[in-house]
Amino acid sequence: MAGFNSESAAGIAHELGERLKSMRLNKDMTQQEVADQAGLSRKTVLNAEKGKVQLENLVAIMQALQLTVQLDRFLPLPGLSPMQLAKLQGKQRKRATGQGRTEDSESEREAEW
Repeated sequence: MAGFNSESAAGIAHELGERLKSMRLNKDMTQQEVADQAGLSRKTVLNAEKGKVQLENLVAIMQALQLTVQLDRFLPLPGLSPMQLAKLQGKQRKRATGQGRTEDSESEREAEW
């Protein structure tokens, strides 16, 4: 398969299931061994290999197959856009102007001591 762009959701799910199965077979594990390590039933693993799996179960199967490293490639953390960064920073003071402070206010502070 060249890519997922032209596939339907069901087609992508099916392909992901096939890839899970291939990874399991490459690791020479049975569905039952994966299920035991993932804390799932063998039927859940079978359904995952058919492309019908809940997200939490998929992650558990990936953990059992030691594939969680792939999750960062699968769905990387999004970076902040320059617009988002600007909104988060808001108006930051770049320097002190000294305005708002007068000599009288300083001498008043000294007199209070």
